[in-house]
Amino acid sequence: MKFITTLVFIILNTCLTYGQSKFSKKQVLNDLDYLKKSLITTQYNCYHTITEEAFEKEYHKIKNKITNDSLSLLETTRLLQQVPALLNNGHTRISFPVQSYINYAQTGGTIFPLEVAIEKGKVLVRKNWSKNSDIKIGDQLISINNQPIQKILETIYPQIAAERIYFKNAQLEFLTLPRFYWLTFGEQKMFEVEISRNDSVSTYKLASIKALEEYETKRDDIIKRDRNIKFLSSSTAYLRPGEFGGDEGQYRKFVDSAFTEIKSKKNKNLIIDLRNNPGGDDSFSDYLVSYIANQPFKWCSKFQLKTSALLKEHVRKTKDTTTSYWKSTLLHEDGEIYEYDFGFYQPQPKSKRFHGNVYVLVNRQSYSQSTVTAAQIQDYNFGKIVGEETAEYPNLYASIFNYQLPETGISVDIAKGKIQRVSGLDNNKGVIPDIYVQDYLLDEKDEILEQLLKQIDLKK
Repeated sequence: MKFITTLVFIILNTCLTYGQSKFSKKQVLNDLDYLKKSLITTQYNCYHTITEEAFEKEYHKIKNKITNDSLSLLETTRLLQQVPALLNNGHTRISFPVQSYINYAQTGGTIFPLEVAIEKGKVLVRKNWSKNSDIKIGDQLISINNQPIQKILETIYPQIAAERIYFKNAQLEFLTLPRFYWLTFGEQKMFEVEISRNDSVSTYKLASIKALEEYETKRDDIIKRDRNIKFLSSSTAYLRPGEFGGDEGQYRKFVDSAFTEIKSKKNKNLIIDLRNNPGGDDSFSDYLVSYIANQPFKWCSKFQLKTSALLKEHVRKTKDTTTSYWKSTLLHEDGEIYEYDFGFYQPQPKSKRFHGNVYVLVNRQSYSQSTVTAAQIQDYNFGKIVGEETAEYPNLYASIFNYQLPETGISVDIAKGKIQRVSGLDNNKGVIPDIYVQDYLLDEKDEILEQLLKQIDLKK
């Protein structure tokens, strides 16, 4: 069965009954002001990558764009997202406007027909959903409607919250150019594209495609949330733990069962696949790591929180305030930054643990807790990291919670904490693999896994 994306599942199971879809200029301006103030008082460090002066300047540029007497939900989201994006933090954001996109897709809306991968600065065709078969996978996209592709990307970037361009490009691959092009430029029925192949440039006219019937229901998602255990040879097991979230009891049962089977087969090598992983919570990842750890461990060397009025309101409404972690947010003054120690996590009993060679696969689509976990395994030398540099940093502003803007109800994700990797290394880079293998998204070939298996074979 074809894997259907979470977004498509939402589209197919959502009726067209929403709240307010139009907002007055005053409502939008009120929420813009609330958003700015709440980011400053609630985010861990609003001015980590941008000065206060620069933030104010860019904020007023966004504010001056609000000229119409009323704005749609989509127009409002498009404008407001540009404010948290100024902070250059992937965990402080207004997410892609799924509700507006659902409405658009279900009512016959159309989108740009080419998906892309961005390799070494070149924007390459990854999927061609148009009816023009002359455009091949791997062709370079030069322009759309007489606009250079680099200029188009620069126009899209303010809609993507991320620490750096490499991270923005990874999200653009994952959430796709067709969706972001629609979000940024609106519906267009025809596209004139310039395509380069072997230093020869050709121009094509492409019709837009139906977002639902001709796109969402036909494609696979880059992000993989499912779990899988399989045995690649008599000596090598492959484990994909899936996202670090969901039903934790079921997750632990899967991990227990997987390692029981691995032990029974006496495998010498274990490959843990954290590629295309959306991340999640440390309680999930630490349970996995406990099966390969040879000592008590932490998932970070330092974890700091900033408490605030908004966080306290969120905690009182949604969390168990008798637990020490959530209780701590209520015991500190608004705006105070403090350190919280999660303590050491104990490895599994020696009889249950895996004692062979551990390899962890990562790529630029390894997000959030999967990046942190890869760094943790590397720093404790629990295994070798294989693949390409992660787009996300292992030292990150994260530990998000969300709140709604009072006038529009738009949801804002915000990073209340700062995570420092186990080694303490902070070099503004992602997790750097011990064994580097480029991951090309243009074909179905699994370069990283294939190269690793060749190296394992050479060691026999």
